[in-house]
Amino acid sequence: MHGMEYELRLYMDQMAPQAVVQMPLNSAPVRAIYVVSGSLRLGSGGATATLGANSGWHNRGAVRAGAGYLANLALRWELAAHDSPDAALAGGGVTSSLLNTAKLTLDPELAYLLRCDRVDFPPGGEALLHTHAGGGIRCLLFGAIEIETKGKRTPYGLLASWFESGPDPVYAAVSKTESTAFARVMILPRSLLGKSSISYVNAGDVAKPKSQQYQVFIDAPVELPL
Repeated sequence: MHGMEYELRLYMDQMAPQAVVQMPLNSAPVRAIYVVSGSLRLGSGGATATLGANSGWHNRGAVRAGAGYLANLALRWELAAHDSPDAALAGGGVTSSLLNTAKLTLDPELAYLLRCDRVDFPPGGEALLHTHAGGGIRCLLFGAIEIETKGKRTPYGLLASWFESGPDPVYAAVSKTESTAFARVMILPRSLLGKSSISYVNAGDVAKPKSQQYQVFIDAPVELPL
């Protein structure tokens, strides 16, 4: 195996109504955008898209982004070489902050995909002890969640983010009084295109009813090296 170091970064971008910003060509070879609220007009290489709340989009290279008539809040994941420059946005009516970053070792001889999805739980829901087939960064959209892994239990609130490596077993419990959801991007083996990435640690949990529900927005091949 010939592993190379990459970095997955999560930014939170806020744009005032009708603000416009250019995301540079060299900021990320692979990018995923999830709109939390408002709307976003995107253009890249002649292709355009308009996203409403709870929708996702991905591209490689430069992209022009414009907010609609309401303020826009978006989450932006970028996968790039570990020594690539910071990709926080700047401009009139635009604020951008780096929420989380994680190093990933990927093998250019293997095939990967980027998955952007959303996971929803009812009040009192839980994700039984499990692993995933690849690492990724999550961000809480609403509600509250506690993540237990490596013997430590950590609570997360609104727009807090965390990284899960994939092979480390995780148990999650959400608020008992309100619905909870998070958005995430994971880098997975391409063999999982259109398939679940989760594996349950305890064989007895496989057949149990699950409280979480999934919405997949992006399942896109990643071409290495970046």
